[in-house]
Amino acid sequence: MNITPSLAAQGIEMDHSVAGRITAALAERIVSGALSPGSRLMQDHVAEEFQASHVPVREAFRKLEAQGLLTAKPRCGVRVSSLDPGMVLEVTEMRAALEGLALDHALPRLGRADLDAAHQALVEGEASDEIAVWEAANRRFHLAITAPCGMSRLMASIGDLHRSDARFLFATWKQLDWQPRSDTEHCAILEAIERGEGKRARALLESHVREAGRALVERLRITTAQAHAA
Repeated sequence: MNITPSLAAQGIEMDHSVAGRITAALAERIVSGALSPGSRLMQDHVAEEFQASHVPVREAFRKLEAQGLLTAKPRCGVRVSSLDPGMVLEVTEMRAALEGLALDHALPRLGRADLDAAHQALVEGEASDEIAVWEAANRRFHLAITAPCGMSRLMASIGDLHRSDARFLFATWKQLDWQPRSDTEHCAILEAIERGEGKRARALLESHVREAGRALVERLRITTAQAHAA
């Protein structure tokens, strides 16, 4: 079963170039776990599958390496990056800082439509017990309150970090009984925004991201321990 929604459904702008299509396809496979950590990717095989030359394949590999999804090492080739708790914490800290910055710049531009979109994402996430649906709704909530910043490079970086977080989440949900998370923190963030309490909204958002990251680290450590014990 494919547990990840399409990139378009996740609110990620699509790159329709050959390299962009290869990048998107491989990213979905890595995030969903279809390509497991340590799997080696061969340029020849990928080029043949997508009926492309090696040039866009190398470009796709570079993009995925920049996103932390692939690792290239001499004599080891290109492989799917391992699931490392340290990486989760790094992604978490980066997300907290960048989303806080984006929210700061978005606040003067946030309109009723943006807040309604955030509320709708909350409703959809709370109404579903499917992890893919919840994750997509969670991502739409964060996009609704940060994308109005109008800073495309910043939002592209945040999108890459969300993709990494999704990979960590999907990698652990089968081993541990996943339950939909409470959206109390999201509601508090929205309440602060609607009251015009910008500093409090940013502090709540950054704390929320860090707490979610710490929970992922704990789940990943449990999953790794279970795998070693098997």
